[in-house]
Amino acid sequence: VQLQASGGGLVRPGGSLRLSCTGSEALDYYAIGWIRQAPGKEREEVGCKSSSGGGSHYADSVKGRFAITRDNAKNMVYLEMNSLQPEDTAVYHCALCRYGVGEYEYEHWGQGTLVTVSS
Repeated sequence: VQLQASGGGLVRPGGSLRLSCTGSEALDYYAIGWIRQAPGKEREEVGCKSSSGGGSHYADSVKGRFAITRDNAKNMVYLEMNSLQPEDTAVYHCALCRYGVGEYEYEHWGQGTLVTVSS
């Protein structure tokens, strides 16, 4: 499956943004997550949402501010981002995710979308 993220842009600190993810095939049976990579930094997880949408996991850095939602009827997964801060500036990718050995694992991420948080 190929995934494509979109919806990035420039937002002021404290603002909100919603990213979208779509796939080359139906995403119903996949857990979908988000990862991000800031300039000069290593890639880090944002969170993972189960295929049914009933379970979710978030990195501590975004917990309480970000939420992953999905609309399987539209074959879309969203990342709702609130209270954005400059340190959230990064290229965001959607990816397949699963719980591995003690941690969540992400794979098959496609082209990302840039989010810039700046005044």
